[in-house]
Amino acid sequence: MGYVAPGSGWPGDPATPRTPVARSAAGVRRLAAGSRDLATLDARSSVCRACPRLVAWREHVAAVKRRAFADETYWGRPAPGFGDPAGHLLVVGLAPAAHGANRTGRLFTGDRSGDWIFAALYRAGYANQPTSVAADDGLELTGARIVPAVRCAPPGNAPTPQERAACSGWLEREITLLEPTTTAVLALGGIAWRATLTAVAALGWAVPRPRPVFGHGAEAELTTPGGRGVRLVGSYHVSQQNTFTGRLTEEMLDDVLARCRSTARPG
Repeated sequence: MGYVAPGSGWPGDPATPRTPVARSAAGVRRLAAGSRDLATLDARSSVCRACPRLVAWREHVAAVKRRAFADETYWGRPAPGFGDPAGHLLVVGLAPAAHGANRTGRLFTGDRSGDWIFAALYRAGYANQPTSVAADDGLELTGARIVPAVRCAPPGNAPTPQERAACSGWLEREITLLEPTTTAVLALGGIAWRATLTAVAALGWAVPRPRPVFGHGAEAELTTPGGRGVRLVGSYHVSQQNTFTGRLTEEMLDDVLARCRSTARPG
């Protein structure tokens, strides 16, 4: 079996053998809408099987493994959101890495991208430590939560439009549950930027027209149905393609996080 069964004792596993499983886009929307809190949403999204191609790929990777992790058990399931359930900052990423979160079970954990984002969150005061190597390594986020646009590791890091649409139900519900305290959204990459705009528009938020274009440091003011402003900030993704080439530097990442931090409400 190329995945960890719910209830098997994996650190931080939010699901149990009784957690209902979404097997279609319609199932995602039904189960997401019925999730009254983040704990329920995390559990249900972590056992999702709505996209056959993604299910097959994530479990194939978990069974075959990378040579460096040949002796490890892989998570092999969707990666739920992680962090403070009452934070003011929502960080939206692309999808779990095949040998990162698909292996460890926690977003941005166990890969080079995680080295960058958690070190930056630590410098900005959101994380209690700068490293993220395993689901039980003691990492905690305060004031921030990370969610993926797509919760399964996709082949070539490229989910299809249909897969992005199927997964949007989880993202929309997560945004709804987090909205009361959210003052800023940091979108890591163009897919996360577009997924965020699509999700909030579907939820009835006011989005500028024409729709804002992604770029590093791009900003847009979103308005919740209750009339409260939320700042959307764009950042190049923390992928090795960007960090190894210098397209994204630590200073650039610190800058966008500082802009997000400036929106935090006093107290």
